[in-house]
Amino acid sequence: MSDLVHDATDADFADTVLLADRPTLVEFTADWCGPCRQMAPVLDEIAREQPGLAVAKLDVDRNPETAARYGVLSMPTFVVFEHGEPVKQFVGARPKRRILADLADVLNTEAPAAR
Repeated sequence: MSDLVHDATDADFADTVLLADRPTLVEFTADWCGPCRQMAPVLDEIAREQPGLAVAKLDVDRNPETAARYGVLSMPTFVVFEHGEPVKQFVGARPKRRILADLADVLNTEAPAAR
């Protein structure tokens, strides 16, 4: 992933996600998860194109405390945090257009038109 996508850990999750000054999209991921690997370039693009959104990933095998705290059982799971609280969650790989539609209210944008 790009340097725009932060590798979050149990140790720094509070500082980098919960105390973030903007909404943060976190992908709960695992090295063995094929769909998670497919999401990497999509998240890079979103991080580059949406400066009002922070993007992070958290490896659930290396950081089980945070994954358990948010009840993550399937990968990839995406959770959006605002002001230290989870405000939106969705599970499964999806195209960039659908992620942006899911985030439209958080980003205060219109959802992309479906094709």
